[in-house]
Amino acid sequence: MAVDLRTTYLGFELPHPFMPGASPLADDLDSVRRLEDAHAAAIVLRSLFEEQLEVEARALLEHAESHEESCAEARSYLPGRMAFVFGPDEYLEQVRRVKDAVRVPVIGSLNGTTLGGWLEFAKLIQQAGADALELNIYDVAADPRRTSGEIETEVVAMLQELRREMRIPIAVKLSPFYTSLPHLAARLEGAGANGLVLFNRLYQPDIDPEALEIRRRLRLSDTRELPLRLLWLGVLSAQRQLDLAVSGGVHTAVDAVKAVMAGAHAVQLVSCLLRRGPRYLATLQRELAQWLEEHGYDSLARMRGSMNLGRCPDPRAFERANYMEVLQSWEKPPGPGAA
Repeated sequence: MAVDLRTTYLGFELPHPFMPGASPLADDLDSVRRLEDAHAAAIVLRSLFEEQLEVEARALLEHAESHEESCAEARSYLPGRMAFVFGPDEYLEQVRRVKDAVRVPVIGSLNGTTLGGWLEFAKLIQQAGADALELNIYDVAADPRRTSGEIETEVVAMLQELRREMRIPIAVKLSPFYTSLPHLAARLEGAGANGLVLFNRLYQPDIDPEALEIRRRLRLSDTRELPLRLLWLGVLSAQRQLDLAVSGGVHTAVDAVKAVMAGAHAVQLVSCLLRRGPRYLATLQRELAQWLEEHGYDSLARMRGSMNLGRCPDPRAFERANYMEVLQSWEKPPGPGAA
């Protein structure tokens, strides 16, 4: 039988759930075209950062006022323009170029943590032709003066600011480290979010104890990161009407099956495409269709959410009972002399 892989995400009818996530994958048009040739359902561009826009705005202000060192202290902890692949103007041009080059939805991405003027740039991304926007919240809450409630409220306020000015769909990309993720998801839905992306990866620094230096390393994801995403996909898909995308930990068709069973509408891929190349998208589509056919599913929609909190045969697996049972299940392996 023919298997229907169609899905919906942010209001778009997509032929299947697979798309590249925000990353270097869409930095040049050759790669973008190869992604489309592999039938990517959409193209998500890398993020433009709040810090970039602040540096740009500060530079323009300094030039206008001719005070070369007026913000020297502030500049000392922000990356310079050369640290980024695209400056603001180049980013807008990339949105236009990608939009002209492909026929699939193009999703821009803004990465930041605070309510401010940098959010105005979202309107320019929309004007450049982006079909949707991903608001990527990457916030390490290290300030003891900020409460969890204040942090959540600021995230919601950022979305509200964007929603007032924009007509295109908005997905909010979150980390899993909020005090009450279901509560935040409900507030974001009420503030006009069209979807959530689960999750942003927090890149923890390492320490070189000999050189007394902080070492920054980019480590690609692997399937060990998927269970955390399955947990919250399963919880949120049973509670909210938001479209949900999984990001991180999907490397095989079976990983994608798990994510969709937990409630994902879209599957964003980065690490596996960086390792294997854009053509791996087509492989995953073929293997996903084969898995569904072998297991008696005629459509992806029929499978979606079948193992979430509301429909799972054992809903306790999402709750505290599962935690206790897992801890009690460990058994000491036999010793060297055991039979």
